Amino acid sequence: MTNLTVSPEKFDVSTISATVQDYLLLIYVMERDGEPVIGSRLAELLGVTPPTVTNTLKRMTRDGLITMNQDGTHLTSQGWYAARTIMTRHMLMEWMMIRTLPWSKLHDEAHHLEHAISAMTESALMEQLGHPQTCPHGNPLPGCEQAVAAWKPLTEMKPGQQVTIRRIHELAEENAALLEFLEKHQLMPGSTALVSEVLPFNQTITLEVAERPVTLGNAAARYIFVEPQP
Repeated sequence: MTNLTVSPEKFDVSTISATVQDYLLLIYVMERDGEPVIGSRLAELLGVTPPTVTNTLKRMTRDGLITMNQDGTHLTSQGWYAARTIMTRHMLMEWMMIRTLPWSKLHDEAHHLEHAISAMTESALMEQLGHPQTCPHGNPLPGCEQAVAAWKPLTEMKPGQQVTIRRIHELAEENAALLEFLEKHQLMPGSTALVSEVLPFNQTITLEVAERPVTLGNAAARYIFVEPQP
């Protein structure tokens, strides 16, 4: 994993195209979580073809944002600085709109606005919002990773456990339909639920939320982080 130390050389991230900024965010999340950066996975998340991903990664290498070699694809120090800046601005935009838009719409809308925020606006919003450590989906702002370290994936829970939903992972935020489903069934940060059934043979988990059953596949449940209650 690339060293998290940000290069002291600060530059205007607005000079980076919106497309490349989207790539930087996903690569940042993957590297932060220790996952390999795989072109096919980026293509799936971004809804583009593998050749498009390959061409974009080559441009990012040329521009000094990533390295690609036998050790894999990694952000450079400049890439880390840019990605952390963009992620922070994205999350601040989500908080700014939380009283205006449905929770499930915040992520997509923030993608339209994060590219236009200046350093001055970022600083002002951070102060006004009280220096939040997480976004409205429970994901950590850059530098605040320890705030979410104790939360566990829902797939690690057992029947009979009472949990509080704390976080919907960034990669799950890319699925707008999933966010709408979670909002509809009140599976959002701060909600409490009872794990009523775990079926390994068909990879599902059923929760009771507000006295109503909600069944999730493990493919989605692994991106939902919870805090078990005593």
